[in-house]
Amino acid sequence: MSALDTFLFGYYPYICMTIFLLGSLVRFDRDQYTWKSDSSQMLRTGQLRWGSNLFHVGVLFLFFGHFFGMLTPHALYEHVISAHDKQLLAMISGGIAGLLAIVGLTLLLHRRLADPRIRTNSRPSDIMIAVVLWIQLALGLGTIPLSGQHLDGSMMMLLAGWAQRIATFQPGAVELLAPAGWLFKIHMFLGMTIFLLFPFTRLVHIWSGFASLAYVVRPYQIVRSRRLNIPKSQNLPHQPGAGA
Repeated sequence: MSALDTFLFGYYPYICMTIFLLGSLVRFDRDQYTWKSDSSQMLRTGQLRWGSNLFHVGVLFLFFGHFFGMLTPHALYEHVISAHDKQLLAMISGGIAGLLAIVGLTLLLHRRLADPRIRTNSRPSDIMIAVVLWIQLALGLGTIPLSGQHLDGSMMMLLAGWAQRIATFQPGAVELLAPAGWLFKIHMFLGMTIFLLFPFTRLVHIWSGFASLAYVVRPYQIVRSRRLNIPKSQNLPHQPGAGA
């Protein structure tokens, strides 16, 4: 393995995750006003509904698919599904989700770049992160034909082994990537870079999306009426002849 591979796939993941976590914390603490998705719906609704829904459905499926698929040890599922079947499942479901996401993001990018008002109100980081995500989705779709050349699941097992060793701070992670093609490596590098850029873009609103799950387990709220609770004795009609 070259020194570049050692840095990109041995040290770079930890640099990205450190900046991802600490950067998000610092931004939330010091710049909460920018902690939002900056929706442009009020400027123009066209293309937003289809683009946003397609993109979010596809990219959320891909995120959780990669998260559990890469970080779940093979020993936990080998009696349920083989590496061959898991790779086929990942190729088919990931391909569909990737197409949904890239079509949706294409609509959103076209809307943001073609409409002068939306483009004027867009920060450079908004366009930059959208382009980076589009390239990442295209690279992911490009790896599907390459994965088809390893239907025994061997390449998937190597990539998952790398991710699990990185996540658990085990040695030998970089050596596992020796047989991986350049397209896989670029896809992995750009994926890590997205985590590096995360705290400096509108992507930080994803934290709020996950935090909203807390509403499921929050305690009931006590709602009180704003009307004054007037004692019943004060609501009695005045009796003639009663003492003053």
